[in-house]
Amino acid sequence: MLQPILRRIASGAAVLWAAATAAYLALHLAPGDTIDTLVGDGPDTPAIRAQIAADLGLDRPAVVQYLDYLWRLLHGDFGRSYVLQRPVIDIIGSQIWPTVKLALAASAFSVVIAVGLALLTAGRPRWLAGLVSTVELTVVSAPAFLIGILLLSLFSFQLGWFPVSGDRDLSALVLPALALALPIGTLLSQVIREGLERAVEEPFAVTARARGLTRRALLWRHALRHALLPAVTLGGTLIGFLLSAAVVVERVFGRPGLGQVATQAVGDKDIPVVLAVVMLAAAIYVLLSTLADVAYLVIDPRLRRS
Repeated sequence: MLQPILRRIASGAAVLWAAATAAYLALHLAPGDTIDTLVGDGPDTPAIRAQIAADLGLDRPAVVQYLDYLWRLLHGDFGRSYVLQRPVIDIIGSQIWPTVKLALAASAFSVVIAVGLALLTAGRPRWLAGLVSTVELTVVSAPAFLIGILLLSLFSFQLGWFPVSGDRDLSALVLPALALALPIGTLLSQVIREGLERAVEEPFAVTARARGLTRRALLWRHALRHALLPAVTLGGTLIGFLLSAAVVVERVFGRPGLGQVATQAVGDKDIPVVLAVVMLAAAIYVLLSTLADVAYLVIDPRLRRS
């Protein structure tokens, strides 16, 4: 297993470099000027602008700034916020837990939704499978923020079961986590259900049923393991959706987290903070994708010899 893992780590490093470079170029080419934001309504003279540029290192050539940025990244130094004048690592560290908590809850809900729907509908009558597939397709096609608004309208404004905004307790986590989990869970359920229906037609499944194994036991003990293979791979690629959608969902539900930090930093063109958020998201994506590939090898030992 060592060789494929090393290859995956190398490709992950290339992805991180590409993400860092793309984010750096996009921010520097975007309209607006950081110095304009920092000057604001205060005194605005060429001398003040020159001093700000010198303090932030913006007076150096773009290539030098880029290489310095990469060098600092290699040493885990994300710099200081232009606007807040605090170390970026402190800003991210103070807001990362609410986002991590939301992502973990959404992941757990996604697994429950995906496995539960797949097991309940696999091998059932065609009309039921068609109805469930239509509902799944509708949910998958809806953006997470729209699902969040609908959940708020029903369960918060009308029924009053959950708080509208904030992060006071676990009840405030349910709706935003569901808004993220429903598109992912319904998509994975389609993949798992298809895998289950193929697995129960395999010779090992026919033999197990002939020996008196019940349908439920066959699905849980044997078929589910085979059906999880494509779902694990797809789940790794959906991490990017989860991270990007979490930023929007946090804004919809008024939650603290990296979503508010990122949107505020983009508006202020606070380049160090935006780059740190992008690199954190890319690092999490690479890490979880690598773990998904390793899990793929664990689930199917035949792949270790290929």
